[in-house]
Parts: sequence; structure tokens; C-alpha cells
Amino acid sequence: MQMRFLEQGFGLCLLTLILVDIFVTVLYARAGSGLIAPRVERVFWRLIWRISTAAVRRREQILSFGGPLLMVATVAMWFVGLSVGAALVIHPALGSGVRATSGETPSSFIAALLAGGSGVSIVGSGALEPHTDTFRLFYFFTALAGTAVTSLVLTYLMQVYTALLRRNTVALDIDTWSGQTGDAVELLTRLFPEGQTSAGYNVMVQWASAMTSVKETHHFYPVLCYFRFTDARYSMARTALVTLEAAALIRTALDAGQFGWIRRSAALEQLEGSARMLLETLARESGVPAAHADPNGAAVGWQRRFTSALPRLRHAGMEVTDDVEAGAVEYVRLRAGWDGPVAALAHLLGYTREQIDMR
Repeated sequence: MQMRFLEQGFGLCLLTLILVDIFVTVLYARAGSGLIAPRVERVFWRLIWRISTAAVRRREQILSFGGPLLMVATVAMWFVGLSVGAALVIHPALGSGVRATSGETPSSFIAALLAGGSGVSIVGSGALEPHTDTFRLFYFFTALAGTAVTSLVLTYLMQVYTALLRRNTVALDIDTWSGQTGDAVELLTRLFPEGQTSAGYNVMVQWASAMTSVKETHHFYPVLCYFRFTDARYSMARTALVTLEAAALIRTALDAGQFGWIRRSAALEQLEGSARMLLETLARESGVPAAHADPNGAAVGWQRRFTSALPRLRHAGMEVTDDVEAGAVEYVRLRAGWDGPVAALAHLLGYTREQIDMR
């Protein structure tokens, strides 16, 4: 008798846990709120990563299947969890509270699992049916929960892929603004041609709003972090790098007299802030620490990068800073705050530094 109650109690706990996980993942929709799904996604992604490492020639293709496979694994985990939970409640009652519609009632856990799975599905099965009010109510609850979960999961899948389309559109916008180079300097020469700031500022407003939308999209649907395409232009690591480097160059390389009002603008603050928060969200949800690059080891390369950008900007008709040394120091300081997280995110998704940083 005690084992019966323990089994049924464990089944009710499992049902509750799965339903709460579905609620916080689909309806509450906040990064960091999931109970089981985020952990399943991380474990599954590590498995895909190891498989891709072993199959070097097919690595890009294998990693590109990671996001869709994670979705399948999460949905399967939910439905299997609900079925097993229902089976644990039904199993001790086979032959008493739950009986076969005809013939002898089986007593195996597989039979209970079939009954539990049928109960949470929208198809149902009449092989085993409840014979007490308690189990009639339980069957009603599982059928109601199964119908609701099926509807929620289908809606969730459509929302995730709609959000993925929006995210990819933003990434492609930024890539085309840079002439499909992924180069922040090239982007600035097109953003402010011949030093014209008004049209470029309007694009910056659009860009900042798009980055805020992308950040919130990943906050609502953290699984998007694992949707990895073979074309690196869609990578959030590359998108964040181009965005933050462009913002850093506006603050440090361009002339304060001509571009000072843009440095003080809300659009630039929003652009930088949303890109940084995006990196923080992705690092937190993927389990990758947002490590910072060592400025002492990378400073020389970053200073060289900064000074090489100045003649290109000047050639495009933009006034650049007179104090190159101070600009380089500030550029290095800004870059030290986000270069490490960008590199960590790129590594997590299987991109090389050359794929993310085209310069």
C-alpha cells in the first residue's frame, strides 16, 4: 500500500513539474525561468557539439540542425514526462480504479504507460477506462491538460520560428549595411557618406530599435540561442560585434565637433545597451560565462585596428579625431568590455574568429 501511494505521489509530482515547466517556458516566457527545458537544451547542445567535433567534414551541417533538434527534444520531453507521470498514477490502480473495457486487465507498467499516453494525447484510446470517480476526474484532467499542452506547443513552435525570421532579418540588414563585409568601418562609411549625419542617424534609430527587439526576442525565447546557421552573417556573435564596434568607433574615432551630438544621442545609447544586454542574455541562457578578454594581451592588436580605421573613415569624407592616442585608449577600454563575450558566444556556436570578425 505504501509503495502504491509513493508511486502515485511521484507521478503527480512529475505531472506538476512538467506542467509548470511548460507554463513558464511558453506562457510566462522569460529567460532563466524554465525548470527543465533549459537544462535539456544545454545537455542536448553539448551532445550535438561532441558529435559535430567527431564528424569534422559535416560539422557545419550537424551544428545547423541543433536548434530544430532541441525543439523536438524539448517537446518530446514534455509529452513523455506527462505520459510517464500519468502512467505512475494509473499503474497501481490497474484492475481496480482502471480496468480493461473487455477481457482481463493487464497489470504491467507498459499498459499503464499506454493508458497515460492516450490520456494526454488528443487521440485517446478506449482499451483501459476509469471505474471510480477519482480516476474519472483524473482522466478528465489529463485529457484537458493534454489538449491544452498540444495547443500551446503548436503556438510556441510558430512563435519561435516567427521570432527567428525577425532575428535573421535584422542580422541581414546589418550585413547589407556593411556591403556584406561584416566590417564596422565599412558600415560607418556607408552610414555617414561624405560626413552627412542626418540620414545616417535615421538608420541608427532603426538599427537601435531592431537590436532592442532582437534582445527581447531572445529573452522571450531563449532556445533561439541554439539556432545556428552555416552562413555566419546570421550569427548573433557577428551581429553584436559589428554593432558594438561601430558604436565604439563613433565614440572614439569620429570628430567630436561633427559627430558629438550623435555620441550624446539616445539612439547610440540604445544601440550599445541593447547589444550588451543581448550578449548577457545569450551567455546566461547558454551557460557560457561572459568572460572578458585580457586587455593587456589584446591591446596592441586593438590599437592597430583603431589606427587603421582612421584613414578609411577620412577617405570616406568623415572628420576623425585629432587626439589619436586618447581615442585608441578609449577604444581599447570599450572593446575590452565586450570582445570576450562575443568570442565565447562564437565558440559555443562553432564559429571561428575569422567567420565572425571579417577584418
